Amino acid sequence: MRLAAGGEKLTLLDEQEVTLQDGTLVIADQDKALAMAGVMGGLDSAVSGETKDIFLESAFFAPLAIAGKARGYGLHTDSSHRFERGVDPDLQSIALERATALIIDIAGGKAGEIVSVARSDSAQATVELRRARVGSLLGLQMEDAEIEDILARLGMHPVATEAGWKVTAPTWRFDIEREEDLIEELARVYGYAKLPTRLPSVTAQPQVSEKALPLRRLADALQSRGYMEVITYSFVDPAVQAVVDPQVTPLPLANPISSELGVMRTSLWSGLLSCARYNLNRQTDRLRLFESGLRFVPENGELRQEPVLAGLVYGASQPQNWSEKARMADFYDLKGDIESLLGLSGRANWHFEAGEVATLHPGQTASVIIEGELAGYIGKIHPGVASALDLPESLFLFELKNDAILKANVPKFGEISDQPAVRRDLAFVLSAEIAAGDVLDAVRRGCDASLSAVRIFDVYQGDRIEKGMKSLALGLTFQDRSRTLREAEITSQIEAVVSLLKQEFNAHLRD
Repeated sequence: MRLAAGGEKLTLLDEQEVTLQDGTLVIADQDKALAMAGVMGGLDSAVSGETKDIFLESAFFAPLAIAGKARGYGLHTDSSHRFERGVDPDLQSIALERATALIIDIAGGKAGEIVSVARSDSAQATVELRRARVGSLLGLQMEDAEIEDILARLGMHPVATEAGWKVTAPTWRFDIEREEDLIEELARVYGYAKLPTRLPSVTAQPQVSEKALPLRRLADALQSRGYMEVITYSFVDPAVQAVVDPQVTPLPLANPISSELGVMRTSLWSGLLSCARYNLNRQTDRLRLFESGLRFVPENGELRQEPVLAGLVYGASQPQNWSEKARMADFYDLKGDIESLLGLSGRANWHFEAGEVATLHPGQTASVIIEGELAGYIGKIHPGVASALDLPESLFLFELKNDAILKANVPKFGEISDQPAVRRDLAFVLSAEIAAGDVLDAVRRGCDASLSAVRIFDVYQGDRIEKGMKSLALGLTFQDRSRTLREAEITSQIEAVVSLLKQEFNAHLRD
């Protein structure tokens, strides 16, 4: 018995010549390998009608020594099937004597001497069995005599100890490796139907803080807006990963399932885009997908595992219906979905800013900012990414960090005013580069607590105003809880807003 040398040749019984790999166990003479141990014999040592002298080899091979070897050569034999699953190590001498007797009875001849070689670590397994562990796993305390009787009937040899027994398993029970294996045998022979049935004892669940938003709440909200939840592999195609996140080198798997699942994802977009491509190739014309899971980002020699919520939108903004004209979903449809998610937290300190990320279109990408920190991105797929992955360009994505979006404000209830509300509409002309969110923040600073709401209801860019400028129409609603506001008070605040926007953004009222 020896290990094959790399490149060594062997012709098998089926006349197939194989090149032996390093680590393959072989049976050999002094010159060459004669058989692949535990898999198949060699043609050079095969028995034919002219054979007169036969050397019988009856061996035991440890399952780990044989496991996977046959598949490595594209083979599957009865021998490998049995040895990979384990055989009785004491069966070889019995089999050798039986085979010898059959040959002599049928063909005659004379038997030679027997040479036996065995490893010193092939002794029978001895496992400790504790009474307390039997009662813990089975839910009842069996009598010592009954346990010893069951083990003895199974061919085992229990020796009593203070805590229980030391049990020596018979050689044919090579599956007995640990205490739980013995307890499983006790339950099987004793009878599963006779084991007691009890409800599990559970401890009180920790209180859920109102400052934490359950992830399931966000998932339910997305499902109510037409999204479907998907679960993709954490390991993805290296080619897709390189297109989706080219700036980060992902962690490669040491033993991947396949070449197409070779690296850990640094974004959930890798799996979502592959899922979208699969569905679009099967004539799906409308997609709303989301997934929650971990992304794995190498950072400073370590692997940062970050839980995120990501999604994808493609196709018509609404399912086909008779009441409205069909249109394709756009950036603002996705933005509205994200606003509905962020609104569940009850927080108001979040906004969108123009952003930039390799996967998304540079002109249609927004950063989601929560409490001054980057929480994620939303936007349209980059044309280059869409082309590389054979996807349509009218596809929109989002990805948000769980740590940022799962925080919530404790609800507070306020008095509802019974005083009349007054609305004033103002249209300002200002540079197209100025973010609308900055304008809204300035309006809130310029007014006192009587400003109950401010909204943008129109944006215009065209030939009626100069190039590089835009018109922003704002609706300001004023309301006091205790009294009716006077016209002079409202006018004073409107003038303050006009003055502040002029000062900060060089904005003026549109004629």
